[in-house]
Amino acid sequence: HHWSVLMQNLTFRIPNMSCSHCLHTIKMELTELEGVKDVTGSPADKVITVSFDAPADEQQIRELLEEINYAAE
Repeated sequence: HHWSVLMQNLTFRIPNMSCSHCLHTIKMELTELEGVKDVTGSPADKVITVSFDAPADEQQIRELLEEINYAAE
C-alpha cells in the first residue's frame, strides 16, 4: 500500500460556514466522495482544506459544496 503522488490539497473559502457544526457537516459530506481523504477547516476563518486524490476533482467538490448550501467562493 503506497501513497499516491497525485494527492492534492485545495483550500476553499466558504462564506456560509459559521460554526463547528457546519464544518462537521461539510466534512461528513465531502468525505463520502470517492477520493476525498481528509477535510480540515476553521469556521472562524471560513476556510476549508480538502485533501483528495482521483477520482475526486475540484469540480466535484465545488458542486457538492453548492448542493449542501456551503458554496465555495
